[in-house]
Amino acid sequence: MKLLRLLSTLLATATLLFAADAPKLTPAEAAKRVAAGTAVLVDCREPSEWADTGVAAPAVLLAKSDFDGAQKDWKPFLAKNAGKEIILYCRSGGRSAEVAAALAGKGVQSANIGGIRDWTKAGLPTRKVDAPK
Repeated sequence: MKLLRLLSTLLATATLLFAADAPKLTPAEAAKRVAAGTAVLVDCREPSEWADTGVAAPAVLLAKSDFDGAQKDWKPFLAKNAGKEIILYCRSGGRSAEVAAALAGKGVQSANIGGIRDWTKAGLPTRKVDAPK
C-alpha cells in the first residue's frame, strides 16, 4: 500500500514538472516575437552580470533573485505584460529555464532561449549596462 502511494505521488509530481516545462526557442525566433510586440525578452541574471557582459538590446532586466524573493520588480512587470509571452535568458540557460517553467506553471506563456552567448552567437544586438551602485 505504501509503495502504491509513493508511486502515485511520484507520478503526480513528474506530471506537474513536465506540464510546467517551457519551450526552448532560438534567439532569432525570440527576436522576431519581441519585434512583433507579442513577447517580451527578459534577462534574469543578476545586476553585476549585466554590467560584466552587456545584455540583449531589447531585454528587460529582472533578476532571478527578485523572482525567487519578494518580486518587487517581477509582479508589476507581469501585470503590465499580461497576455504577452515572456521569453527568458541568463548566462547559460539554467536559471532562465527555471523561471520559464515556474511562469508556465502559473499559466504564463513563457519560453527560454538559453544564455547571453546564444543571443550574441546569433549576431543579435546587445547594449551596455552600468554597474550597480
